[in-house]
Amino acid sequence: MAEELALLVADVFEAAGALRRAGEALAGAEGQTQARWQLMSVVSEESLPVARAARRLGVARQGVQRIANELVRDGLAEFRDNPDHRTSSLLALTPSGRRALEAITARAEAAHRAMGEGIAQADLATLRALLRRLTEQTDQWAEAEAEAGTGAEAGGAKRGTRSRAAADRQPE
Repeated sequence: MAEELALLVADVFEAAGALRRAGEALAGAEGQTQARWQLMSVVSEESLPVARAARRLGVARQGVQRIANELVRDGLAEFRDNPDHRTSSLLALTPSGRRALEAITARAEAAHRAMGEGIAQADLATLRALLRRLTEQTDQWAEAEAEAGTGAEAGGAKRGTRSRAAADRQPE
């Protein structure tokens, strides 16, 4: 079991690398980076403070702040007043940002159709369910290890190892 899981971890990292490279190419075709695409996507449904967007992406706030500033500078996003927190502005897409995101998303949909050709939808759904379960169990293990002070890095959960649901429960 442990050996199979170790092999799965290696496969997941390899797949993540391939998907990152594909994402960079898709975003690059529209003059963006994958990091900018991800941040635009995260704030496309609702305006968010940079800290919450960073937690959803599982990355450091400072990096997301830099990308947010670039998006604002380029007219793809804007900072808005946050009625819940005076010093934590909300990041929102501008109409230009929405158009850029829509163009990248259209390219991604076509790419996903090509990438998924020959893979049954039921297999994809099963794989997604298993990956979500593995992610949840890994987060639970890491949190327990951090609390016990053994093995796992105590600060790891703060750097993005928590699930999106767990991150969304955290206060600003």
